[in-house]
Amino acid sequence: MPASADLPDYLRLPERLTDPQRPRVHYQPPARWMNDPNGLIEWHGQYHLFYQYNPHGAFHATMHWGHAVSPDLVHWRDLPVALVPTPGGPDAGGCWSGCAVDDNGTPTLVYTGVEPQTVCLATGSPDLVAWAKHPANPVIAAPPPDLAPHMGGDFRDPFVWREGGLWHLVIAGKIAGQGGVVLRYTSPDLVQWAYQGVFLAGDSRQPTPVWPGNLWECPNFLPINGQPILIVSVPAPVSGLLNVIYYPGQWDGVTFTPAAPEALVHGYCFYAPQVMRLSRGRAVLFGWLIEDRSADVSRASGWQGAMTVPIELTWSSPGRLHLAPVPELSRQRRAHWRFDAVTLTPHALAAVRADSLDLEVDLELGPASAWGLAFSHAGAGAEPTTVVLDAASGKLVVAPFGAEHACQEAPLALGADGRVRLRLLLDRSVLEVYANDSILLISRLYPSQPAGQGVALYGLRASAAVRSLDVWALASIW
Repeated sequence: MPASADLPDYLRLPERLTDPQRPRVHYQPPARWMNDPNGLIEWHGQYHLFYQYNPHGAFHATMHWGHAVSPDLVHWRDLPVALVPTPGGPDAGGCWSGCAVDDNGTPTLVYTGVEPQTVCLATGSPDLVAWAKHPANPVIAAPPPDLAPHMGGDFRDPFVWREGGLWHLVIAGKIAGQGGVVLRYTSPDLVQWAYQGVFLAGDSRQPTPVWPGNLWECPNFLPINGQPILIVSVPAPVSGLLNVIYYPGQWDGVTFTPAAPEALVHGYCFYAPQVMRLSRGRAVLFGWLIEDRSADVSRASGWQGAMTVPIELTWSSPGRLHLAPVPELSRQRRAHWRFDAVTLTPHALAAVRADSLDLEVDLELGPASAWGLAFSHAGAGAEPTTVVLDAASGKLVVAPFGAEHACQEAPLALGADGRVRLRLLLDRSVLEVYANDSILLISRLYPSQPAGQGVALYGLRASAAVRSLDVWALASIW
């Protein structure tokens, strides 16, 4: 990449938009389009986030790699665009998703070049700002010959790790008529790759416990507290929406033996996550938050897409992933309201009003009870979005205001004696709902008159008790 002073105008970072529907604690570039998180890496005490970026506008087109850096996973500083398609090169059609690794002190990006879809490398300067593409690109030019006729050109999103003296790479695609597939390669040097076979193949004829789809994208494979986990993104599942699933399993360095898949996150606004492996053993995930409004409206606004907050993954009994915002996010808490033993008659928390809110709720649900809260905008009861926990149906439901936004559901995770601990992050047009650290449901909502967000509680049926509710206003990360 040339020095920033020599960048063409379209690659210069724009001024940060001030649209009141843009999130304040979820990372976004200053403007334009973003999608998949890429190249997440901790480097010399800093955290680097790369992402799919279109510098030409707020629409999906020829992909570049945007870049930001953080000292704490929360506050981000935008850096120059990292990867730009090379005319006539293997990435002329776009620099698509991939990962970052430390190759014995050399920062290296492993990414997808298109079209056709291939694997390419780029090496970075010590500050990760300047990147040079490897002269051997593409280092993997095509799928294995026996599978290529059945993959329809889908061969993308490499994820790489070091194990047993070799580099291992998994990459996703499909087998026509069968389902998604992840292939595995090994290399001594990141340049010469040997195909090692199918890592895992899905079966699109098996709809339960979650439908594994016809195509896989964005694989992540890593141990979470010692438990090997494969994460794959599934476009266009049965419902017509996007989905992300994970397979726990056993890995002996050669063969991955999976258990049944589970949904990673519920709702239809979350896709293409990537996990950052931190030096102290933590696993922190970012995912792409898709807009839930028309492309024309989003394009006119000058921006599309955001990241989730950083989400820490842990594995614990009874055998599923736990998800929670990283503790560092709590540093953004400002004004605090606490309510103990809250009554369940319709009850507005009149003092609460802020652009972005962080709520923790501790409650008990009886076997037939239901409880909820509503967020409203620009005045009492205006444009309500409701969050309902229904013990009878076993569902957590988010109902955004506006007929164009469908209700979204997740299975309700009840603790012992009906205990539920909720964490809700409401950040202008993003709502993340965490239930007992094991269920996450994400929605998008777009208040037409965002004059601060208020909260109201209500009880739908008896036998629910709110032990406590804490609300904090959240400060912007910029």
